[in-house]
Formats: sequence, structure tokens, C-alpha cells
Amino acid sequence: MNARENSTTAGHHVVVLGAGYAGMAAAVQLAARSGRRNGPAVTLVNAQDTFTERLRLHMTATGQEVAELSIPEMLEGTGAAFVRGWVTAVDTDARTVRIDDDRVLGYDTLVYGLGSVADTAGVPGVEDHAYTVNGPEDAEALADRLARLGTGTVAVVGSGLTGVESAAEIAERHPGLDVVLVGRHEPGATMNPRAGAYLRSALDRLGVRVRSAAEVVKVLPGLVELAGGESVAADVVLWTSGTRVSPLAAAAGLAVDERGRVVTDASLRSESHPDVYAVGDAAAIRMGRGVLHGTCQSGMPSGVHAALSVLRALEGKRPKPFRFGYYHTPVSLGRNDGVVQFTRPDDSPRRICLTGRVAARYKETVTASPWPTYGRMKKMPASGVFWPRGGRSTRTRAAR
Repeated sequence: MNARENSTTAGHHVVVLGAGYAGMAAAVQLAARSGRRNGPAVTLVNAQDTFTERLRLHMTATGQEVAELSIPEMLEGTGAAFVRGWVTAVDTDARTVRIDDDRVLGYDTLVYGLGSVADTAGVPGVEDHAYTVNGPEDAEALADRLARLGTGTVAVVGSGLTGVESAAEIAERHPGLDVVLVGRHEPGATMNPRAGAYLRSALDRLGVRVRSAAEVVKVLPGLVELAGGESVAADVVLWTSGTRVSPLAAAAGLAVDERGRVVTDASLRSESHPDVYAVGDAAAIRMGRGVLHGTCQSGMPSGVHAALSVLRALEGKRPKPFRFGYYHTPVSLGRNDGVVQFTRPDDSPRRICLTGRVAARYKETVTASPWPTYGRMKKMPASGVFWPRGGRSTRTRAAR
């Protein structure tokens, strides 16, 4: 049965696709406010019924237990419905979403937040011979492989934050393994000199070997081939280099950028389909300084703003433009060490940074804050919006 047949009696139906940091924020914000206003019905669709803490997947990948966070439990009391399943198609003409190929869910407004995963398609052999930390199952598979390996070499490809945190965590939890971090850029290259130097010295203390200015052109069993003919022997390869988004948006006819992200206007509404909003990694959100890069830090505020934009549009008001400024880049270097680079709104590094145990505690607090933030959203006064800790503000007045 088409879900729209039920939704018409309940009024306007907003469907949120994806319960990542951005999608979850949009769904909770919409549901909390709709319950007070007799507003639209809200349905959240996600492949799993537990929330994935992507900021902790490097811990899962080394066999550490993390909290199990129930999405249905978080939505309790909000009036929002939850549908578990994989989104397999979006029909923007019929305004329907197909789930697991055998269910159809109708919508009046869609919030598209399906996010991104590691790009394993661009280099031969990655799909077949490398691990990722795209989600809990992938991370758990890597943890099992590392536990059985005992000794050997692990090549972590990608010298961005995911690669750095993963390499450090593996080296700390598995001191018998030789860990090599392979990437085009030097780890910590976007930080100020002090923060970058501390990060690299921490990797050195953990025994992580760094291969910078290296481009991987092929992954084979037991080997990573580099441009120029060199290679790195590896019993296990973890791929963290680059991301890609779901092709569903482009297949649905939504205007997308060269990376497949939904192109939005200033209010986060699709430029080609005004009944669709996009948030988080799935959106090409253009600011004065360029397109935002996807992080929890920008994802949650984009979800909140999309929810407010939807509600304003339904009330016949003009949605306000999304404004966001980066604040920090927290990086864990094992359980008791880290670096926090404070940034300008454009994400360029400031002179201020934290290192060592203080930085590790800071990162732990930031990592844990999204889930309590969703809980506070459920209880927020009608006039306010709660932002995640570590954002540029902790509370702003609601758009009126």
C-alpha cells in the first residue's frame, strides 16, 4: 500500500531519508516542532534502527565497544514514524520513495540526507581487496581481520582525518602490527605548524610510518601499487581516501554537482525540485567561501536549518539563508592523546590549538555530544534551536 494514502488524512507528509548526523537533526527538529503546531507528519527512513556514530568508527575497527543508540527510542514522544529499510529509488514526479524494492512511501516534502561513503570505485582493486569504515559492519569486519592477523603490515590509504585517526588507533591497539599511512598530503597539512607537528610526532611515537606525496594507483592482494612504480607491501589495506555519494539523487533527476551532491539554494532547498531539501554530505551547500565539506560539525546545523525552512515554507513564509562557520578540527590519536585545531569560520587554522590528554578529553566530549543534543531538541522551547556543542553558537533564536 502506498503510504501517501494514509498521510493525506494526517496533512502534509515530510519524509527524511537517512538518519546520519544531518538527517537525524532534521527529523527530530521537525517532529518536535510539528507536535506543538499540529504541523506535518514526519517519517524518518534509515537502513538500520541504530544510529551510527561515524566519529567513533575507528574505535569499532579496533574491537572497542561503543554505545548502541536506538533511533526509534530517540523518536519516542515526538510523533515521528520510523521506517527501517534501504532506499532504492526516488520518483520526484510521483513524489514517492521506494524502500527495499518492495515498499513505496509517498511524500509531500522530502529531506534528502543519504550521506557519503568511502570512494572505493576510483582505483582498481579497492572494492575487492581493501576494507573501509563506512559503517559498523565494515568496521567490525576490519576489527575481526586485525585480531586474527597477529603480526604483519596494515596500510591505511588516505592521510586525512579518518586515515590519521584510524592509523593511530590501530597502532595503539595492535602494537605488534606495522602500520603505514599512505597519502598525497602530509598528515596535519591543514593545521597550524604547532598542531601539525604535534600530530606527526604522535604518529611517530606510535610507530606509524608515513608515506606522503604518494598516489595509490592499484590495490592487489598483499600489495599497494603507487604511481611511479613503487609499492607498499600490506597484509591488510584500509581505504579512507575520498568519498562518494549515492547515485539516487542524480537518477531521480535532481540537479547535482560534479560529485553527485544535490545543488541547493540558500535555504537548502533543491534548485531543481522545490519540494526537496538536501542536508549534510548529500548536499552541495554553497557559501561565500565555496561548498561546505561534510562533517558532523556542519551536518547537524544543516539538518536543523532544513527543518526550519520546511516549516517556514509551509506557513507561507520565505525561508532564511543558511549561515555556518567552522569552529574546530578535533583529531584523536589513540585513547589518551589528540589534537584540536581551532579554526576561523572558513576552516582555516587559527593559532590556538589543544594537544595531548586535554585534546583527547575535548574530542571525547564533542564525539559524545550529538546524541544528547537530539534529546535536548525534543524538549526545546518553541522559540529556540539547540546546536551541537562545539558549534559557533549553542543556541539561536528560531527563524520567524
